[in-house]
Amino acid sequence: MTEPHVPNPSRLAQPIGDPLGEILHLLKLTGTFYCQSRLSAPWGIAIPGFPEVMSFAVVIGGRAWMKAGETAAFEIQKGDLVLITNGVPISLYSDPDAPLLTLEELPIRKVTELYETVEFGGGGEACSIMYGLARLDHASSPMLMALLPDVLKVDPWEEDAGSWLQGTLQFIAREARELRPGGETVITRLADVVVIEAIRRWLIRSPDADRGWLKAARDPQIGRAIVAVHRDPAADWSVEALARVASMSRSAFAARFTNLVGTPAMQYLAEWRMNLARRTLRESTQSIATIAADLGYQSEPAFNRAFKRVFGTTPGQARRASRDIAF
Repeated sequence: MTEPHVPNPSRLAQPIGDPLGEILHLLKLTGTFYCQSRLSAPWGIAIPGFPEVMSFAVVIGGRAWMKAGETAAFEIQKGDLVLITNGVPISLYSDPDAPLLTLEELPIRKVTELYETVEFGGGGEACSIMYGLARLDHASSPMLMALLPDVLKVDPWEEDAGSWLQGTLQFIAREARELRPGGETVITRLADVVVIEAIRRWLIRSPDADRGWLKAARDPQIGRAIVAVHRDPAADWSVEALARVASMSRSAFAARFTNLVGTPAMQYLAEWRMNLARRTLRESTQSIATIAADLGYQSEPAFNRAFKRVFGTTPGQARRASRDIAF
């Protein structure tokens, strides 16, 4: 049995700054898959949903229609970036009467393990779309994804979008048209940046972003406690210890944390640890016992019980399932 790990004073003494900014700084995409399409009307594609995976489309040229899950169909055109955050099935088509083909029916050409191209249609009006699948790689991702709108559409040509975003999408479009040597690498790296910027823009600008966990992260006192947990998740935290970090009384801290975040502080700590654990299970070969110890659990059975309470499955089952998921 290991000794409890006390909070690390040196880490907690670091300037907090903007808690939400610290979280966003760590965001990146992983497991990204891209498909570059060159289409001619009439055409239609039915894409299945992928749980816990975000999908996105960048319109390189022309125009099309998109339908995500049960939402009404909407038009997309050159320069638009659309993020679908809830893993629902998507339909892309040239017009509402166009027949839909499944992915298995498309003439897909595999360029690399994570990059494909497809070219088909009836010979009419041309359209080019880059479609991708990705996970947000951060322990905060499940909480962030839960607050994002199901469909997030970004128009980079709006007045205050910033010339770098417009220029980046134009550069992606040029690379997609020409696909010079190494072009798929350039496209995928730039697309990662564009997608994360779309999320950041929504967080900064949307009134809907000032609620729940995001509002708590912006709070000067509760935000300090959240960052403390993020920086040192294995510590033997208590409500009293986190209240001290926030410079609040225990009762005031407990009530404010629950009110802003939506869950008590100790439940948030447990869920944060489990999100870290799930990411480590997915990305590493560390033993479950090692992961448990690294997150402050004094026994593997205690860790297994906590993991199952949060996700409804054991760590071993979660690791096997993550290896079965393929784009």
